[in-house]
Amino acid sequence: MLHDHSSDEPAAIRTQFGAIFVSLELSRSTWLVTSLSPGNGEKMSKHTVTVGDMAGLLARFSELKRKAMTRTGKSYPIIVIQEAGLDGFWIHRALQGEGIESHVVDAASIATSRRRRRAKTDKIDGEGLLRALLAYKRGEPRVCAMVIAPSPEAEDRRRICRERKTLIGERVTHVNRIKGLLFSQGVSAYVPLRRDRRARLEELRTGDGRAVPAHLKAQISRELDRLELLLAQIKAIEAERDALLAPADKAASVEAAAPQPVAMLLALKGLGPDFTSVLWSEGLSRQFSNRRQIASYAGLAPTPWRSGSIAHEQGVSKAGNPRLRTTMIQLAWLWVRHQPQSALTLWFHEQSKRGRKTAIVALARKLLVALWKYVTAGVVIEGAVMKVAT
Repeated sequence: MLHDHSSDEPAAIRTQFGAIFVSLELSRSTWLVTSLSPGNGEKMSKHTVTVGDMAGLLARFSELKRKAMTRTGKSYPIIVIQEAGLDGFWIHRALQGEGIESHVVDAASIATSRRRRRAKTDKIDGEGLLRALLAYKRGEPRVCAMVIAPSPEAEDRRRICRERKTLIGERVTHVNRIKGLLFSQGVSAYVPLRRDRRARLEELRTGDGRAVPAHLKAQISRELDRLELLLAQIKAIEAERDALLAPADKAASVEAAAPQPVAMLLALKGLGPDFTSVLWSEGLSRQFSNRRQIASYAGLAPTPWRSGSIAHEQGVSKAGNPRLRTTMIQLAWLWVRHQPQSALTLWFHEQSKRGRKTAIVALARKLLVALWKYVTAGVVIEGAVMKVAT
């Protein structure tokens, strides 16, 4: 395959921004630092730093600046890029605290070659990150998607909803395990979440009339110990959640009060503390420029396939926040139940004639956009009913 190159001059040399570009390929054992400096042609330098050694990383940056000064006689700033991953945003914040321009990129947004089987090494990934940064700083549209790092407070606040979901999953696991153990003995009416679960366990009889075997009863008792610990933890974390959602007149201080958009969401019929906390912490607390951005962030944006005479939809992208997307699908069903006269519900009933599954996903997208407009611009959802004040 022939490629048309307008110039034989190396691309990295033609691209000159007066800065030292650095990519960080982060692993569990080492950090690979790939850099492209002024006066060094298109050669990319590579060095490794021990994981967590910020002092060593900053020393490497100082060395890059010193060498660039020696070659060119000028001092250059450093621009850094890294992938969003297990390391979170602490490195990004540390670099910004040192006055270094730092970017965090969504790795899935970087285009890769489809001409052959893709090789993957830290060296190749580091160079790819560096090229993506160069293209981004040139202003090339949609070359990659940079992640907006949340504030430490916002990042810490959303842990409540995420931990609660994890605990609920563990609770389901223990309940199902207890039911499964008893079902193998012909017992199917035992409910582990009832308050009298201990007393009920002593009264159980197997399907053939025997008392529950001693070792099985001991195993179930230990499962109940873990279940009761989980129930106490869920209760505690729900109390923390409710404190964050408390209005200003009930909060301990004005600083601890929930933002006004939270109160607006709670006022809508069908939205309780669980959905409101997830909606606010995972999505609506962020800044979006238009409805397409928020739909894309939730992974609810459509993905059309149009080529020549072919035109059909492939469904939603599922490329965004999975927690927000799942919550919106669940909320869409509740919205239909609790807001039967709203314009969105009436639209859903009309569209569901073609398929309820497709219609509910479309409703989730429209509802998310409507809620975003409601909390940011005060646009009331047509036909929505508010909760009765008590």
